[in-house]
Amino acid sequence: MFYNPDIGHNLPHDPFKAIVSPRPIGWISSIDNEKNVNLAPYSFFNAIADNPPMVMFSITGQKKNNISLKDTLQNITETKCFVVNVVSKDLLYQMNQTSGNYPKNTDEFILAKLEKSNCINIDAPRVKKSPASLECILYKILKLPGLNNNMVIGKVVGVHINEKFLKDGIFDLLAYDPIARMGYKDYTYVSSKFELERPK
Repeated sequence: MFYNPDIGHNLPHDPFKAIVSPRPIGWISSIDNEKNVNLAPYSFFNAIADNPPMVMFSITGQKKNNISLKDTLQNITETKCFVVNVVSKDLLYQMNQTSGNYPKNTDEFILAKLEKSNCINIDAPRVKKSPASLECILYKILKLPGLNNNMVIGKVVGVHINEKFLKDGIFDLLAYDPIARMGYKDYTYVSSKFELERPK
C-alpha cells in the first residue's frame, strides 16, 4: 500500500510511529522559576551529536485544556535547562505513570514514588534510580510544522552514571534493559546485542 499523510491511510490507527520504531525514551525532568518540578516521557527523542554531546526531543500538541503548552516546554523556556533520565525495565510502570495529563502543580516524582537527586550544573532534579541521567542546557527550541509541535535541542553539560552498570569501563545496557517505544500502545526492551565491525 501507499498513502500520502496529508490525505490519510484508511487504517484503524496511524502506522507512522510503528514504522519509526523502536524509539528510545527521553524521560525529561524540568523545573520552572517557582521551583515546580515536572517529569514526563517523550519517545520522539535521540542523541544528535557527540562532540559536544547534544540531544533532542520533540513535544507535540498541548495540554487537554487546549490553552496551555505542556509543562515541560513551559519549564524549559523559563529555566533553559532539563534532564534526560534513562528508563530501565524496572522503571517502566513509574515512567508510564508520569505520562498522564496532570495539573501544573503536580510533582510526578511524588506521584510515581520516585526519589529525586540533585544535579551538579543545573537546578532541575534527576531520577535517582535511573541508570544514567544527562544534565542539559537549552541550545534551541525549534518550532515545527503542525499544531504546537516543538523540537527542543539541548547541550549535555553533565553525565550521571550508576556505577553498578559499569562493567570493565563499559556502560552495560543489558544490565538494566533499556525501554523503547514502538507503535500504538506497544513497548519493548533491549535484552540482547551483537557486535558489527565497519568495513575497512
